[in-house]
Amino acid sequence: MTETETLDLLWGIDQIAAFIGRTPRQTYEALAKHELPARQVNRRWVASKRKLREHFEGEAA
Repeated sequence: MTETETLDLLWGIDQIAAFIGRTPRQTYEALAKHELPARQVNRRWVASKRKLREHFEGEAA
């Protein structure tokens, strides 16, 4: 994994929520329903900024 790819990752619900402009609770519910492109690693959610942007840009189109 390159340094750029590492910096692209958001670790934890709080970081993901801040990035997408939602509350941690709203984000958790979306993650639990698999509505966001993210996965759990050792019980901690991780998401790619790039994939989140693509996800929301796709919804806006």
